Amino acid sequence: MSKSFITGFARIGEQRELKFALESYWANKSDFNAVKSVAEQLRIRHLNYQKNAGIDYISVGDFSYYDIMLDHCIAFGAIPKRFSGLSGEELYFSMARGNKNAVAMEMTKWFNTNYHYIVPELSKDTKFSLDSSKYEAEYKEAKTLGIKPKINLIGPFTYLALSKTTDNSDAFSLLDSLVSVYCELVAKLSKLDDEVVIELDEPIFVTDKALLLVDKLKSVYDKICASANNAKIIFMTFFEHANEAVKEIVKTPVWAVGLDAVHNTSCHGGSIKAINESGKVLFAGLINGRNIWIADLQALSQKIEHLAEKIPNERLYIGTSCSLLHVPYSLKYETDLKIKQWLSYGVEKLDEVAILTAIANKATLSSKQIELLNANKQAIAARKSSELINDEAVKARVKSLTTFERQTPYSERIKAQHNEFNLPVLPTTTIGSFPQTPELRATRNAFKKGEISQDEYEAKIKIYIDECVKFQEEIDLDVLVHGEPERNDMVEYFGEQLKGYAFSKNGWVQSYGSRCVKPPLLFGDVSRPQAMTLKWISYAQSKTKRIMKGMLTGPITIMNWSFVRDDLSRADIAKQLALCIYDEINDLQNAGIKIIQVDEAAFKEGYPLRKENISAYEKFAVDCFKLSVSCANASTQIHTHMCYSEFNDIIKTIEAMDADVISIETARSGNELLKIFKSVGYKQEVGPGVYDIHSPRVPSVDEIKTQISALLEVLPKEQLWINPDCGLKTRKWDEVKPSLKNMCDAVKAFR
Repeated sequence: MSKSFITGFARIGEQRELKFALESYWANKSDFNAVKSVAEQLRIRHLNYQKNAGIDYISVGDFSYYDIMLDHCIAFGAIPKRFSGLSGEELYFSMARGNKNAVAMEMTKWFNTNYHYIVPELSKDTKFSLDSSKYEAEYKEAKTLGIKPKINLIGPFTYLALSKTTDNSDAFSLLDSLVSVYCELVAKLSKLDDEVVIELDEPIFVTDKALLLVDKLKSVYDKICASANNAKIIFMTFFEHANEAVKEIVKTPVWAVGLDAVHNTSCHGGSIKAINESGKVLFAGLINGRNIWIADLQALSQKIEHLAEKIPNERLYIGTSCSLLHVPYSLKYETDLKIKQWLSYGVEKLDEVAILTAIANKATLSSKQIELLNANKQAIAARKSSELINDEAVKARVKSLTTFERQTPYSERIKAQHNEFNLPVLPTTTIGSFPQTPELRATRNAFKKGEISQDEYEAKIKIYIDECVKFQEEIDLDVLVHGEPERNDMVEYFGEQLKGYAFSKNGWVQSYGSRCVKPPLLFGDVSRPQAMTLKWISYAQSKTKRIMKGMLTGPITIMNWSFVRDDLSRADIAKQLALCIYDEINDLQNAGIKIIQVDEAAFKEGYPLRKENISAYEKFAVDCFKLSVSCANASTQIHTHMCYSEFNDIIKTIEAMDADVISIETARSGNELLKIFKSVGYKQEVGPGVYDIHSPRVPSVDEIKTQISALLEVLPKEQLWINPDCGLKTRKWDEVKPSLKNMCDAVKAFR
């Protein structure tokens, strides 16, 4: 008989309970016992959701107070020296968020998702040690609920591949010592029960790095399996194909191999054959763990039949393509969503997995499952023919596109801009947003609920903008922003004003730590009925003689940070979005806005994980960014911003985007990111972040001066802008004000 599994589950809580508990603790409004109590309630609730849905293999170890990779650093004793002397929650959250004496560990994107993980810091002197208490405790907790769970761990290859070294040594020089700790951990966990299932997540093998690592795979997993005693080991991959790894892992004693059957863009028939011939169990990820559309259960049933021709039913297990961390929790809170019948959140995906497993086993469906299956068939048919989705005018405009270029080359544009602006050396600005205070959120919510009038709402927004402008002038910032008080989220705000979007009430997903985002739902052809930002940017500009920067989110980021329709190519979706931004830029510059920032924070995030798919993505992503700004006059300066990324492999693509100024996050990674700009002879201007906004600490003037000195060692002063790492919406004013003042004072010292 086939069995069901969930690769992993979310942890922030269906109403963000963990977020609020953490933030209360960090604000010294509660102690850590309150956080632990909330966490326990959530773990039990999530386990019961899966148990009640009839899932056979339910995960433990995938719950975290902040991040799973950080949990592994604690478990393996991989603690950076600057945190020595700390313990418990003080150590844990200092590593994640920094403290008054030590900067936080670096953070970057988890493969091509919008989730951020904490980057382990290693060196050739790193000595690993084991603390298995988290995994043992969570296993025992599940057992008390009548659940015999599988234990989720990040695999050793993925852990090392995603680490950084502080001494330029090779992280994989530590492989043998790390594997010894894994063997110790697996041996210890195997004693928890008469039979223990351990899932080792190795998504690094769905990237091109697999070619460099695959020759070490068999020897490592032979050792781990030899330590497993009565434990069954699952080698789990997700997000793409893992063809190279499958050929080797089937030669080891692992019990099962997990493959992503949704995002696998390469034919994996060879992998299925290898798994079958080796007698391994296939964990087939058939339900999309990264998007919110209902699964076509009828079509997937046929896919299962096709798989069953290649691998026996008793070795074909059915589940999610990846962890449900990447989708919202439950549709039960979405009471008035017009496209609800087309959606499936995390809890609903549990039912989809259970129904597919029952179909695979030719089992009798329950009355609930029959009802769900019939509703599924009706919704799939209705979605295909819905008038909500198709807009012939939008399609025609995309089809008529002929040019994607600005008319004036950069060398001429930058001269026109310098003459127009007359900014001082090392011009200062921010990335855009200022703190989203509780009062501000309350104002927006009251307006949305009809509790205050539009005039009252706008009056309060204007007061906030006035205060932002006044503060920026007081600290002598050169290029100002309006602070974005009217915006809930940098993507959702725009989506709310575009045709073809819908919005959830509770579709929250975790981005990092307690930070959650609520991606809009892009379900149909997209157009801009009216200007989206003109009113508030124009008001802010009227309050100052300094340059007020227009703030837009770029088409690729809007797409990558939305839950995107799966019935149209992403290239065509991006073109539709680019035309909306094109129209907005035209309105802004015609109203006298001289600098416009088009954020592409998620540009790198959308990159395919396999080299063979990259050129197609780069082509449409660059074209669509250039299309969106192609109406800008020579004297209109276009900025863009990119979040944590490895730029080495895409620097030529960044050049091709042809933005006048790019700001990037560099504070946690020193100048390593910036050096690549120098090495390729990058001509445009750059704003490397001089302090980390993801940490609550306030950098001193001297600290920022040191950072600026380091920047000047890489790029000439004429090419540099000075700004924080990222937007400031998640920070508090008592952190923002001294930090920005110190930044401006540091710049004045250099001038």
